[in-house]
Amino acid sequence: MAALPHDLPSRLSILSRTLESRFLGKEEPIRLLLIAVIAGEHAVLIGPPGTAKSALIRMFSKLIQASYFEYLLTRFTEPNEIFGPVDIVAFREGRYQRRTEGMLPEAEVVFLDEVFKSNSAILNALLSLLNERRFTSGGQVMKTPLLSCFGASNEVPTDENLTAIYDRFLLRIRSDNLDAYHFQDLLQRGLQQEIHMATDAVIPPVASAREIAELHRSFGQRMRFSEEFFSQYKGLVFQIRAEGVTVSDRRVVKLLKLFAASAYLDGRVQPDASDFFVLKHIWNNEDQAAILESIVTPVLEAHYREHPNARRVGASGVGLEALAGEIDRVRQVLTGGTGLSDVQLFSQLKALNEIKAALGTSTDPRAPELVHRVDQLLEAAFRSGRFAQL
Repeated sequence: MAALPHDLPSRLSILSRTLESRFLGKEEPIRLLLIAVIAGEHAVLIGPPGTAKSALIRMFSKLIQASYFEYLLTRFTEPNEIFGPVDIVAFREGRYQRRTEGMLPEAEVVFLDEVFKSNSAILNALLSLLNERRFTSGGQVMKTPLLSCFGASNEVPTDENLTAIYDRFLLRIRSDNLDAYHFQDLLQRGLQQEIHMATDAVIPPVASAREIAELHRSFGQRMRFSEEFFSQYKGLVFQIRAEGVTVSDRRVVKLLKLFAASAYLDGRVQPDASDFFVLKHIWNNEDQAAILESIVTPVLEAHYREHPNARRVGASGVGLEALAGEIDRVRQVLTGGTGLSDVQLFSQLKALNEIKAALGTSTDPRAPELVHRVDQLLEAAFRSGRFAQL
């Protein structure tokens, strides 16, 4: 077993920052993506089209020099489109096998769009491949190099026949359109992204799939947990289950790998309470997300009160300068002297409430002053139908 380079965690952090610089407002999904890959687990991104799901995974694969496979699944998709066509030469010789070059069985990072719309033939083959990293073709079993598979869907599956495949995706990550206060940055970064694509700019890799595969082989060394951690984890699991969120024993054990991966990404020897943020993303339906948030957030905040320097930079996803600029923009719209329709007015008030919610997650000492400015605008807006006095 080759020794892992000591700087791998710091390079993975650079990889994270590289993705964050290109994908606005995706800090937590990016961290979860990295945690899944480090742990060798799978994740599904739930959200509407056009929220950068495939672009994010594609760029990540380039940054680790991984062989990549991507496909949009439908109920008409055939196995040969995913696992490779039948080898005609071998078939003539009486052997049934597939040509898997460039197909899913030989990929290190996989992205399956609309994964829950595929048919039973593909889903059944995926189950063993995702769980055991093995693919059977014509009686021959091949070991696959898969690091992680990422699925995407517009909605959470409700069909009981999809329970098994849904369960293989340990993390469930929301991927939504950005809030209004991100709009200006969205345009600027999106424009840069289009320029990079048009010029076919090469993105230098930061790590390698080989290094991450080696990390998987030695990952048992990372699975060290204190009794205090186990005790706190037990309490959280029992509380989550008591609220009606199903967490199987299999998933309870698997989640330990994600905690260890989160600690590794931060360069820590063993997990601590900050890694429990992962539990916010184990919901079975989207209604449970708020329940998990209410259970996990107090634990995280208590930890950060005791260890203020441990709070991750960018964890709140809030840029104070951007928010202040958006507050000024809304003020100008409301005081511009142009009559606003009900729809336009509602849009501006919605933006103010989104800004206020974002400020509520910030630990920046300047945030309360910005909250006060938002409250003044909201109060004046509700007090008068004429906004010139704002």
